Amino acid sequence: MLNFEFKNPTKILFGKGQIANLAKEIPTNAKVLMLYGGGSIKTNGVYEQVIAALAPYEVIEFGGIPANPEYEILMDALAIIKKEKITYLLAVGGGSVIDGTKFLSSAALYEGAEPWDILAKPIRTEKGMPFGTVLTLPATGSEMNSGAVITRRSTQEKLGMGGPGLFPQFSVLDPEVIQSIPDRQIANGITDAFTHVLEQYMTYPAHALLQDRISESIMQTLIEIAPTIMKDKTNYDVASDFMWCCTMALNGMIQKGVPTDWSVHAIGHELTALYNIDHARTLAIIAPSLYRYKFNSKKEKLAQYAERVWNIKTGTVEEKATLAIEKTESFFHSLHIKTKLSEYTESYEKAAAFASERLKSRGWVALGEHKDIKPEDVFKIVEMAY
Repeated sequence: MLNFEFKNPTKILFGKGQIANLAKEIPTNAKVLMLYGGGSIKTNGVYEQVIAALAPYEVIEFGGIPANPEYEILMDALAIIKKEKITYLLAVGGGSVIDGTKFLSSAALYEGAEPWDILAKPIRTEKGMPFGTVLTLPATGSEMNSGAVITRRSTQEKLGMGGPGLFPQFSVLDPEVIQSIPDRQIANGITDAFTHVLEQYMTYPAHALLQDRISESIMQTLIEIAPTIMKDKTNYDVASDFMWCCTMALNGMIQKGVPTDWSVHAIGHELTALYNIDHARTLAIIAPSLYRYKFNSKKEKLAQYAERVWNIKTGTVEEKATLAIEKTESFFHSLHIKTKLSEYTESYEKAAAFASERLKSRGWVALGEHKDIKPEDVFKIVEMAY
């Protein structure tokens, strides 16, 4: 097991009716900017619950944060923060709204001239404006971690940021919100969380037995509950498992003491920036191709995954590893997630060059747990995904 440090200060309020407890978590003298997305919270009852809980506060609203939160829109929110002297941020939404709020938390205290530098340079956020979240779409784990990804539409860039100043002070997780989520977003959430685990697991054995077992249990749980939640989102028990799996998949715990990859995400971000494909679906496109391309260095862990998660007990290491990749693709297909780029766009042939050149232009010499995936490898991996 590798050396590590671990601290996660986010307080979780989990379960039915927890939105009502917001007022216990926000300072009494706070001036709150409430941020949300396309307005679904106004049709599913969440908005009314949040507004009722915020009755003691002066609240300004900012809606319209899109999926893949856009820098240009967030800059409008930043102007409000400065003009209105906001002191506290509240994200009410999924990962995109929460990520956007994290950017604003950092940018609100940033003293530089160009807030995009926080992402482009990148600049680690040691202290941000305090914020909390009300999770409405389980998927990214952003409600309990300190990372965020922001899109700049004008330049077709999608970059990450982070730092200890970007942990939410609290996050409300009420599984009942699952009931109003469209099937497509449920499928995206399952795929996103599943791939988050794979990024921290599908590397090489590091004798971190507990981390492996926790990772495997998250994936097993997602596989088990997927058919039920896709058919019946009113099942509170299954919704609870789904929501907590998404949070546990990326709150930092399973990545401690082990090597991690994240090349699937790095490449997938470029596909989202170019084609505006849902984030989770770019992961499903890239992961199988990347595992086939890096088969020799990942086959031991792929075989372990085959045995423990997919119950594949017979065959050689290579045979088990090959079946594991096929099983992963089949799982995505069961969620109606397509795994070939050509199934999403007719202009797919420019993707390999775009992704590899973008990564090269940022000075990213290599990706992956061994730091051996170079821009020319990215080209081949994306090409395999056509």
